[in-house]
Amino acid sequence: MPKNPEAVYYSDYLKLDQLLDAQEPHSKRYGAEAHDEMLFIIVHQVYELWFKQVLHELRAIHQDFSKPLLDDKALYLVAHRLRRVLTIQDLMNDQVAVIETMTPQEFLEFRDYLVPASGFQSIQFKELEIRLGLTRHTRIAFDQQSFYNRLNDADRSYLENLEEQPTLFDRVDAWLARMPFLEFEDFKFWDMYQRAVNAALDHDEAIIRANAADDQQLQTELEGIQANRDNFSALFDQQRYQQLQEKGVVRLSQRAMLSALFITQYREEPAFHLAWQVITSLAEVDEKLTIWRYKHAMMVQRMLGTKIGTGGSSGHDYLRRTTEQNRVFKDFFAMSTYLLPKSALPELPGRVRKALGFSLEIGKSTG
Repeated sequence: MPKNPEAVYYSDYLKLDQLLDAQEPHSKRYGAEAHDEMLFIIVHQVYELWFKQVLHELRAIHQDFSKPLLDDKALYLVAHRLRRVLTIQDLMNDQVAVIETMTPQEFLEFRDYLVPASGFQSIQFKELEIRLGLTRHTRIAFDQQSFYNRLNDADRSYLENLEEQPTLFDRVDAWLARMPFLEFEDFKFWDMYQRAVNAALDHDEAIIRANAADDQQLQTELEGIQANRDNFSALFDQQRYQQLQEKGVVRLSQRAMLSALFITQYREEPAFHLAWQVITSLAEVDEKLTIWRYKHAMMVQRMLGTKIGTGGSSGHDYLRRTTEQNRVFKDFFAMSTYLLPKSALPELPGRVRKALGFSLEIGKSTG
C-alpha cells in the first residue's frame, strides 16, 4: 500500500473540533448549568457512536446473508463480525455504571428541560432493532401505538421503509432452511432424530415406572414425560408447528429450526463449526441486548421511581416489559427444549459424516 502523499494530523483525522464541541448542556439556557448534564450528554453520545459501529457490522452481516450462497470464507467473516458486536455490547452494558454515578437529585436538576426528547428518538437504535428483526407487531402495545409518534417526517419515512425490507432474522431463517444436510441421499435428519427422541423418552418412562414411590409421584412424572412428548411431536408435525408459529410461540420456520437443532447437536462435525458459532453469537447478541434493556430499566427506576418518562411512556414499567418482549432470536434459547444428551444421540451414517468433513466441494455447499 503506498504511503499517503499528505501528512495526517491526529485531531483533523478524528474531527476533534466538531466532536468535542458537540456537548451543549440545555440547562444553561434557563440559568446556571447543571453540572451532571455534561455526563448525561457524553454517555448518550458515546452510545450513539457504538450504535453506529454495531450497525456498520450488522449491515455487512445482513448483506452476506442476503447472498444466495454463503461459503465458509464469508461465514468466517460473519462469525468474526458478530464477535466484535458482542464485545461492543459488553462495553455498552458496562457504560450504564458510568451514568449511575449521577444521583436522582442531580438528574432532576435538568431532566424537565429535556421534554419531550427521549430514547424513543434514537433512530440508530430503532434501526438496530428493526434490522435484527424486531417487527412492529411483535413489540409491546405502547410501542405499536407510539413507535413513530415523536419522529420527524424524514426519520419516520426512513424507518418505515426499513421495516418493509427482509430483516437479519429473515435472512438467517432462509440460510438455515436451505442447509443441504437435513436431507442427504436417503438420509433424513428428522426421521433419525424422532426415533432417537422416542427411544430416550421411552427409556425415561421405564425408569419412572420402576422407581416411583407412590401413585401420585408416578402420575406427576408421567405427565412431565407426556409434556415432553407433546413438545417434540410439534417439532416434527408441520401443522402443529405452524400453529405454534401463529400463536407466537416460535418464529423460526420448521425447517430452519430442524437445521439449527442438527447443527447444534452435531456441532463437532467440521462443516458445522462456523454455523454453530454464528447461531451461538446471534443468541448472545439477543442476550446482551436484553441485559442492556434490563440495566437501563433498573437505572430509570433508580432515577425516576414511578415518574412518567420524558417520551411519554410509563418509564420503568415500560422498559421492564420491553426487556423480555422485544427479543428476536429467542428461538435459539428455546431450542434447548428439543435437545438430547450426547449419550442419546444416534451416530450419523458414515456417508453423512464423510460429507460433513472438510472438503472443497462440501465447503462450498454449506451456505
